Amino acid sequence: MECNEHQDYKNMEHTEFRVKAKEMVDYIADYLENIRSRRVYPGVQPGYLHKLLPKEAPYNPEQWDEIFKDVEEHIMPGIVHWQSPHMHAYFPALTSYPSIMGEILSSALNVLCFTWASSPAGTELETIAMNWLGKLLGLPECFLNEKDDSPGGGVIQTTASEATLVSLLAARTRALMELSKLNPELQSSELLGHLICYCSDQAHSSVEKAGLIGLVRMRYIESDGNQSMRGDRLDEAIVADKKKGLVPFWVCATLGTTGSVAFDNLREIGEVCEKHSAWLHVDAAYAGSAFICPEYRHWLDGVELADSFAFNPSKWLMVNFDCTAMWVRDSTALHRTFNVNPIYLRHENSGKAIDYMHWQIPLSRRFRALKLWFVLRNYGVIGLQKHIRESVRLGQKFEALVLADQRFEIPQPRNLGMVAFRLKGDNALTERLLKRLNARGYIHAVPACFKGVYVIRFTVTSQRTTNQDILDDWNEIKTVASEILVEVFGTDNGNIVQPKKPRISLRETRELNATFGTSLLLANSPMSPKIVNGTHAAICDYEQVLTSCAQTFAQLKMEPKDSPEMRRRIRGIKMCGKKFSLDSCMDMVQGLMIEQPLPQCCEEEREDASNGSQSEAIGPKLI
Repeated sequence: MECNEHQDYKNMEHTEFRVKAKEMVDYIADYLENIRSRRVYPGVQPGYLHKLLPKEAPYNPEQWDEIFKDVEEHIMPGIVHWQSPHMHAYFPALTSYPSIMGEILSSALNVLCFTWASSPAGTELETIAMNWLGKLLGLPECFLNEKDDSPGGGVIQTTASEATLVSLLAARTRALMELSKLNPELQSSELLGHLICYCSDQAHSSVEKAGLIGLVRMRYIESDGNQSMRGDRLDEAIVADKKKGLVPFWVCATLGTTGSVAFDNLREIGEVCEKHSAWLHVDAAYAGSAFICPEYRHWLDGVELADSFAFNPSKWLMVNFDCTAMWVRDSTALHRTFNVNPIYLRHENSGKAIDYMHWQIPLSRRFRALKLWFVLRNYGVIGLQKHIRESVRLGQKFEALVLADQRFEIPQPRNLGMVAFRLKGDNALTERLLKRLNARGYIHAVPACFKGVYVIRFTVTSQRTTNQDILDDWNEIKTVASEILVEVFGTDNGNIVQPKKPRISLRETRELNATFGTSLLLANSPMSPKIVNGTHAAICDYEQVLTSCAQTFAQLKMEPKDSPEMRRRIRGIKMCGKKFSLDSCMDMVQGLMIEQPLPQCCEEEREDASNGSQSEAIGPKLI
């Protein structure tokens, strides 16, 4: 773009901002209210935007209308619409109007809340909002900060991954300090190699990343059949590692795993950690929001044994990203790890008020408490509980739809608003289904795999999701599944689809079993016999059936009705000279009561009759 110094351009000032900001609010409201109509997953390829935008920034200022026009034309086609009711990938990443209002105001104020002095209101509102939220979840008092001498408290981190890392680093510092007292001749770097920490094999990948950053060994504890980490297996691993000279110092328990929303046994794990003096961190990133409802707090049993607890209001509580709530039993462990105190950060109230820069990895921090406070006040406890319960109800509805279709299965029990389902059969079928669903773009989901079983994760995310949305999404899944099953197996009859088996002709059947005859099903019309799989045929002793059936007819005093159709049917049965299903024999007995014996056909006629029926066989099974 060429330089044009004489052209009069102006950047946005307050007069234009008043107009354009109102237009932006209207655009946001229209976007969210009509988001259902947008394709949830984009159909673009890597590099699409590089082809549409200039390679260099503009030299001259550009008018706002020209800038914003490119949002709809170029940006939106590449957006995954996380607020869509048809977004079922990952876990919720919701926003709401009060949260957006808090974000707008926070962006305008743009205060940095690293110390109390840098933003007194920002610091104190964060403490208050975290106390509110902690009480709402039913956390023990030791995690709250309502008294001047309270060692515990809550802090807002950016992500659950960061909360996990913060707790691991704090636990590592505590362990190294204790080891240094026992081994004063060794450096911390030498002691570090003896540390080991633990998590479930179903734990989030951020736990592994925390171990890599912390330079400590990580041992994965095999979960049980319900994808839950249990105390006995954890204890066995710790005891074995201690015998090797290792020092267990940190354990991460997961409440609501990513793959199947499974819950580790918190009480069992807490007692093991207490026994071995290991720091217990609880990662409840998704499921933590559900604990605002008392009926789900049974999964929190044992939380009083934890040293730290974290979950994401930015997932399910409609507080826009980023906002992770973290509580610690003793904040001094964080201070020992992250405390820096240069002169330019000191203030006259240091030590009298919380300085959150000592509770986190970065120094600067945004005024995130504002949007959390807005959401808690605008929805209230009853509104937030209603939102959680509705998401769970819709998850139950989807689960019922899946279970009603015999082609699908749910290998792990549903918990809360996420269902892990799959097509029966090889993993390749489910993988193919997911890829095609995402390629079509009408819904978006992601996979998980536990113990070699590949599943599709279907999470109810949006607060705008309705019953009809769930039905529409299920119809999309069924449609694509039918296409794939027909492609692979050549049929989709709504039942469990198996590969086609080679058909066995009646000639082959007779050679294997000379007394096996064509099985006829009783139908509404006596002239509609059907050849069926032999597993459905009632093969029985010929003479015994004739005798018993005749006796039955005599007892019931049934009046046999003569008709040309019945005569033709009986004649065909007798000419074949084989054994038949019970209903056909009863027809034959009824016919014998009114007809004269018919002559048997010769062997050649039987052969011709057998050959003529062969084309109608659909794979009878030998009995």
